[in-house]
Amino acid sequence: MSKQTNKQTYKICFCFRRRFPLTATEAPDEVKSLFDQYSENGAMSVDHLRRFLIEVQKENNLTVEDAQTIIDALGHLHELRHLNIFARKCITIEAFFKYLFSDTNHPLPPPRVHHDMSAPLSHYFIYTGHNSYLTGNQLSSACSDGPIRNALQRGVRVIELDIWPNSKKDNVEVLHGRTLTTPVELIKCLKSIKEHAFTASEYPVVITLEDHLTPDLQAKVAEMATQTFGDILFCPGSESLKEFPSPESLKKRIIISTKPPKEYLEAKEIKEKESDSQKGKALGDEQAWGREVSNLKGIPVANDKNDLDEDDNNEGEGLDDADPKSNQHAAPEYKRLITIHAGKPKGGLQDSFKVDPEKVRRLSLSEQQLEKAVQIHGKEIVGFTQRNILRVYPKGIRIDSSNYNPLIGWSHGAQMVAFNMQGHGRSLWLMHGMFKANGGCGYIKKPDFLLNTGPHNEVFDPNVILPVKKTLKVTVYMGEGWYHDFTHTHFDAFSPPDFYVRVGIAGVSADTIMKKTKTLEDNWVPDWNEKFEFPLSVPELALLRIEVHEYDMSEKDDFGGQTCLPVSELRSGIRAVQLHSLEGEKYKSVKLLMRFEFV
Repeated sequence: MSKQTNKQTYKICFCFRRRFPLTATEAPDEVKSLFDQYSENGAMSVDHLRRFLIEVQKENNLTVEDAQTIIDALGHLHELRHLNIFARKCITIEAFFKYLFSDTNHPLPPPRVHHDMSAPLSHYFIYTGHNSYLTGNQLSSACSDGPIRNALQRGVRVIELDIWPNSKKDNVEVLHGRTLTTPVELIKCLKSIKEHAFTASEYPVVITLEDHLTPDLQAKVAEMATQTFGDILFCPGSESLKEFPSPESLKKRIIISTKPPKEYLEAKEIKEKESDSQKGKALGDEQAWGREVSNLKGIPVANDKNDLDEDDNNEGEGLDDADPKSNQHAAPEYKRLITIHAGKPKGGLQDSFKVDPEKVRRLSLSEQQLEKAVQIHGKEIVGFTQRNILRVYPKGIRIDSSNYNPLIGWSHGAQMVAFNMQGHGRSLWLMHGMFKANGGCGYIKKPDFLLNTGPHNEVFDPNVILPVKKTLKVTVYMGEGWYHDFTHTHFDAFSPPDFYVRVGIAGVSADTIMKKTKTLEDNWVPDWNEKFEFPLSVPELALLRIEVHEYDMSEKDDFGGQTCLPVSELRSGIRAVQLHSLEGEKYKSVKLLMRFEFV
């Protein structure tokens, strides 16, 4: 196969043009070597392919029939019809390479729920949204059921609604209080939840209500919810549960979580005073692809020139929970709907993590409160989250709907790490990547070390540096697709792009790191052929981060695609890794050819 197929011309000025060769996609040398090893006389038979898939791709349960199916599928590919495939019994190097670089050769297994779903809700990380009704920023964007629909279709399982009286005090609206956001009727949001709740996953949807209502309007909400959801609305048999039900037992059910109204209003006054004093300290505009994610100690990962520090010097929102005893002020029909009670015991932060053996509850902390708490009470938080639910939400000054490092919450067992799903940036990419696991159902069973206790009731200490469990070896071979998905002057008006790849791990502090390839100049089909190693002490929480950027000498580098993959589900072998846009939408053509090996 010839590498240079034709030339591309760039206009430098009215009288001068530069011509660059366009290269066709060609198999890397390592792929050619593997083909030679698993073929004979330039032909790979069904048995050869099966042996390659078992020995290199680690697909140990693959049958001869499975290998034949792959060869048959290659025979039907339009771009391969001209290739010499011998009676569909053998394939050439071109067909073999096409298979490896095809969209069917995913780095993750086919979506399937494979975790045990019969444990209490507190044993799972849950895909959680924050202010799920906002279309944009936290101060002036519109409220709508559209973002709720989009979140549910992506697999989000926790929807947050701020409910307020309308101007006439006779109906209920959803809006971000004390801001310029335009409201949407609660009933519209509830109907949208019912319609789209189980399009992406059959596991339960939790509606967390931030309640600013009088008892008569709470009764109205109870009537709306009951009439809208009918039998799919789960109502607990008692006011307080000793243990949460399981996702399996709540399939295709809606459950409600909220806090008592009286102390909510008291806490809200404190929150508003803090928030009002900080609105002028909003974060600056993000670079094209968002700030670098802070590590578990709140310190941004040190990397190349594109990494930006998080502004963590401002105060966040106040405590978000109240004493459950003030439930007596709520309308009784409203109280009966609450499955997950939100409540914080009297006292300081340490008292918040006390475990009551007779009942379970939900506690909410802002990202800043969590960052402070984990420095002193890390083990107490882990112990608390073994039975109870911890919700973490963005600090109040994130008016641009940006997000934070979710690993801080996950590494301490927090189930509901609430994110602004309508934004974009590196933190949200991690969230998208995490919940690709377990078939994308929105519930991920927490690792055993976050659930188990020792003989003396000791729990996992997130601050202890653990020995390396395994090493992930990553090879970045090449990439393609930008020429088809972008205009030819998108990256550079005068020449083809200069791409490089950033690859690394987001996880516990000891595992978190980013590395990069060399920059290849003037090439739409770059072939880096670089290897990296990532020692992992907690692979269960590790996420593989992949980003492509285009080097620009005079300005910030351009964004060329990204993806994030859960290491726990990463398939060994040579894989075609499809890249996504800033907003997390999959590109049509852009992908990388990579190899993953576990040692």
